[in-house]
Amino acid sequence: MSWQDFFARHRVGDVIDGVVTAQAPFGSFVESDGVTGLAYQQAWPVGTRVTVRILDIDPERQRFSLAAA
Repeated sequence: MSWQDFFARHRVGDVIDGVVTAQAPFGSFVESDGVTGLAYQQAWPVGTRVTVRILDIDPERQRFSLAAA
């Protein structure tokens, strides 16, 4: 799914499923529908399937932030 499709389909507050693709000191990167967002201050192992809530979407920077649902 492209970023535009993801943005058209999802809104802040939506709960989505994804897979952790990378770790950083500040959180976990989660991929859902081919688009990756950041779950700030989460330390999930890479490869873990997670359910997250969309906290913010920044269409100009093509970024979105997540939290555990």
